[in-house]
Amino acid sequence: KHSKATGEERKKWQAILDKHLRKKMNLKPIMRMNGNFARKLMSKETVEAICELIHSEERQVALKELMDLYLKMKPVWRSSCPAKECPELLCQYSYHSQRFAELLSTKFKYRYEGKITNYFHKTLAHVPEIIERDGSIGAWASEG
Repeated sequence: KHSKATGEERKKWQAILDKHLRKKMNLKPIMRMNGNFARKLMSKETVEAICELIHSEERQVALKELMDLYLKMKPVWRSSCPAKECPELLCQYSYHSQRFAELLSTKFKYRYEGKITNYFHKTLAHVPEIIERDGSIGAWASEG
């Protein structure tokens, strides 16, 4: 097992990733907090570029699956009325969110230490209630 990375190692990895994403995706790290940066970052193309830096095939597969699940869930929580606008994705949402949480807590446990984020936990716990009320997950989540 690897010991925890030092701050210096993390900075080195961040610099390598920033340089790689700048070259492959024209993503500039200075824009990291920009919404357009986030939209471009959360794409299959970016995952492909990041996977070029990951030596473990198992980790590459897990990261690709994670992004695939994210892209399938996103239309549901961005929609103002998921039952009408994306009913197929809505039906699959609970399964996808559980699989997403499982991947985070197993394949990326060094980062999440067996826990998932509060936002994700809230979304998982309340999906049936949100769907029954025909509301938007995105609007609900922003309420706090």
